[in-house]
Amino acid sequence: MVTTPAIAGADAEFTGLHSDVVFSDYFALSRSAELQHRLLSPLNAAQVRKSLAHSAVALRDQPIDLAQERFTVYVPQNSQAQGFGLLVYVPPWENAMLPRGWAEILDRHGVIFVSAANSGNAANVLDRREPLALLAAHNIMQRFRVDPERIYIGGFSGGSRIALRLALGFPDVFRGALLNAGSDPIGDAETPLPPAELFSRFQEMTRIVYVSGQNDAVNVEKDAASARSMLGWCAFDSYLERSPWVEHEVAGPTALDRALVMLDKHAKPNLARLNNCRSHINQGLAKEIDQASDLLAAGNVDGTRRLLNKIDAHYGGLAAPRSVDLAARIDVTN
Repeated sequence: MVTTPAIAGADAEFTGLHSDVVFSDYFALSRSAELQHRLLSPLNAAQVRKSLAHSAVALRDQPIDLAQERFTVYVPQNSQAQGFGLLVYVPPWENAMLPRGWAEILDRHGVIFVSAANSGNAANVLDRREPLALLAAHNIMQRFRVDPERIYIGGFSGGSRIALRLALGFPDVFRGALLNAGSDPIGDAETPLPPAELFSRFQEMTRIVYVSGQNDAVNVEKDAASARSMLGWCAFDSYLERSPWVEHEVAGPTALDRALVMLDKHAKPNLARLNNCRSHINQGLAKEIDQASDLLAAGNVDGTRRLLNKIDAHYGGLAAPRSVDLAARIDVTN
């Protein structure tokens, strides 16, 4: 990690708030191909690869040029016994800033804060917002002793929705997500499920904490819908917090304090309940895949394609490679 001269030196001196930090270490998980694999549905990822194969434009290995990027970092004076916690924050705004009143709470919990500039709602999701968050996490982990059990992704409003996508796609990086006034149901075209092995890890190891203002009716409703979808997809470890008298605004210090406490309260899964829930999903998926296969065998290409698109949007990575194989057979048929 390259830093401004004011914060170069030993870890013990790298404390407090620092702006315009420059990172230099790239992350294997922020490569373009990995982002597509984890964050796009299988059929959408296959379509991107197909388009690139017929394009004169080559896919960049890393979508981000770190030399051009700037980050805001806050480092508490002291860490916890197992190392610092880490909160990677995706903002809806363009500037990278530490929300007012958060420093004292981060000190109390021993949590490092990092946020990228030019990563707001106007920025490209797959080519900027998501890889910037991953690169921020990686570079902090390279520089500090960070407790892998306390690495969290978070955000506010539109940034919170990106944080949810990253929590889903990268459960091997993030152990929890702080979703502040912005969330979606999972298992649709906007928030597709990742490959099965990653989603299993998400179900078992990821803690989701929703924080919205009591008077932010739209996002209170969205949080409830998102939490219901988590249960339907066998992700049982979530918590909803309502900040009294608050509308659509960034969590204050009290709400952040509570959220960090709740993020640390990861609940081990009830394996019997989890396996029963997974079995129900797998049965439904197998039935729909078989239906698509039967339609294709009967020569109903259009019906197969419609059903495959529905399966792809709903089951995402759980349907691969079977959904991808059927889609390839349609191409051969045509």
